[in-house]
Amino acid sequence: MTKLRWVRRDLLKSCFRDLPICAAASLLPTSRSSAAMDASSDPTQGRTLVFDEPFAEINGRIWNGGPKATTGPSGFYGRSAFAPLAGAEGFKPYAIVADADATGGTALQISAKYIGRNMGVVNYYGNSIPDFQWISGNLQTGSRSGVVSVGWRQGYFEARMRFPQHPLTWPAFWLLNRDGITNAKRSIEVDIVEHKGFEPKLYGAYLHEWGQPGEHNEGTGVPTPVDMTEQYCRYGVLIQDGKCIPYFERAPIINPKTGQLNIWTLTRASEMEQTGDVFWPLLTLALRTDVPAPQLTEAQKLVHMRVDYFRVYA
Repeated sequence: MTKLRWVRRDLLKSCFRDLPICAAASLLPTSRSSAAMDASSDPTQGRTLVFDEPFAEINGRIWNGGPKATTGPSGFYGRSAFAPLAGAEGFKPYAIVADADATGGTALQISAKYIGRNMGVVNYYGNSIPDFQWISGNLQTGSRSGVVSVGWRQGYFEARMRFPQHPLTWPAFWLLNRDGITNAKRSIEVDIVEHKGFEPKLYGAYLHEWGQPGEHNEGTGVPTPVDMTEQYCRYGVLIQDGKCIPYFERAPIINPKTGQLNIWTLTRASEMEQTGDVFWPLLTLALRTDVPAPQLTEAQKLVHMRVDYFRVYA
């Protein structure tokens, strides 16, 4: 992602429910997949579903809410403060809602609300700035302590999501590496989807290996044949054997500038293997800062995105 430096540089559920989180994580595969790398085929074929979060509930032993897990900056970015699971400023942005279009009949709803008064969110830079007085949600399996409840080094990661139409919304499904929590210079960020609420048929996918030596960035725009604010779509990435391939609706993404498949090299793959590092997921509804604050209608001061499921195949 391209971001202002000061803002950001920056779910098997049932069978693990009674295990300690560290035990659950240790049972999940992080080693090399036996499925061959074939970008032209359905990325779930030849792989086993190793994690399935259908969002019938928000399991607090797996997920936590709030700023991006980091021991560096505050973890906030954009023009909203990410609330913990219990909410902030009298608003709770996380809910499980009935949804006939969701695979299991329920979905995770993450909301953003304009508070419009001075706020008291700890370490948030926008408490007293009117255009930044929003509360929204960021759900993740990483924590500031460096502990990750569930994570995987390789596999096909997928979420089925529906985005809001709005002049400021900036929802994302992304991955970070565990070692990057405590060492920002080794942070790896895989942005599977970043969407701007005013571009219903276009999103971005990116790979960032932050920090020197060897900082490395890749990215592509992804035009879609459907309006992502009117229906659920599947967004995924295959990470295997040092390669990173983004997918839309389980089809590999063609770079519109080159006409070629996006197959990005993960230059720190061997380093991750040596240290036992893993990727962990984030589901975020942020608000953009790179556009002027518009005059909002009352209806635009409360906005929602939905997540049908999060799955990992390995």
